[in-house]
This record gives sequence, C-alpha cells and structure tokens, in this order.
Amino acid sequence: MAVTNPAGFWRRLLANLLDAIVIGIPISIIGYLITGSAEENWFTNLVELLYALIVPAVWYGYTVGKRMIGIRIAKVNGGKVGIGTMFLRLFVGGLVYVITLGIGLIVSAIMVAAREDKRSIHDFIAGTYVTTEKPTV
Repeated sequence: MAVTNPAGFWRRLLANLLDAIVIGIPISIIGYLITGSAEENWFTNLVELLYALIVPAVWYGYTVGKRMIGIRIAKVNGGKVGIGTMFLRLFVGGLVYVITLGIGLIVSAIMVAAREDKRSIHDFIAGTYVTTEKPTV
C-alpha cells in the first residue's frame, strides 16, 4: 500500500503542541497534586508514556492533538497501528535521536519538510506515516 495524503511538518508540529497543552498540562498538574513535585516526576512520565503508546493504538492512530488537526498515524502496509508499532516509533526512534545527540531529530524534521511522503526516521523504523485520511473502520 502506498503513502497517501501525508501530513506535513507544520500540521504535525501543531498537533504535538496541542497534545502538550490539552493533555500535558493537566497531567502535569495532576502529577504535582499526587507527588508534590513540580519537576518531572514518575506519575507524569508514566501517564504521558501510556498516553503516547495506548491512545493511538486504540483510537485509529489519533491522539487528541492529531484528532483536533485532522491527522493520524497509519501503517504504510495498511494495517492498524498497535502497541508494538507505537513502541518502535517512540522508544526505538527516540533512542536513535538520543544516540545521535539530537542530530537525528533535526534530520527527521528536514525529512518531513522535504520528502514527498513526509516520513521521518521514526516513521521508517515503525513502518508508519502521518496522514490526513480518515481510517476505514
């Protein structure tokens, strides 16, 4: 299956910013109330991790921010993204970015901006892309 209607850099960035505002801030406030720490804490990290892994897997590739913008994560082969796919996107992709000291992240941003299919390094690792197409349920 081919990559169709890929979402570009600005839409993806806006969706991530909306996730940070709509999901991240409330989780941080709840984390502060539970742990008493305004800094990063175990609760905030755990809930944000579970959100990033589980929500796209059960909600057809959407997160709250992506849904607001009208984009979602899809597998290139046409299958539904699952926990394993999201693990590859988040952890293995993130590991590449850490090992390359952030250079991989910059390369990924350039790839999304310049490539016709708008796929980044973590998309290639997980076999995914971000699209504007609605899921076939």
